Amino acid sequence: MKIRPLQDRIMVQPILEKEVQKGGIIIPDSAKEKPQKGIVVAVGPGTSENPVTVKVGNHVLYGKYAGTELQHNGSDYMIMKESDILAIV
Repeated sequence: MKIRPLQDRIMVQPILEKEVQKGGIIIPDSAKEKPQKGIVVAVGPGTSENPVTVKVGNHVLYGKYAGTELQHNGSDYMIMKESDILAIV
């Protein structure tokens, strides 16, 4: 990964939900909610006041409106502060 987050920032790849729900109902993109689960793909070095506790490969839950979305090499990612992460799953 060529992108390296700074300070206490974390780069997460969102885990997308299935396209088809139970009963065969297909939900259009406009009606879907943003994913709130993801896999940590890069971690900043942290600061002396805020050391980073998550590691690359951790599955995490984050807030609905957390972070900044970006695309890199055709994949979607989120960059957020570690404080935006709610839990490690």
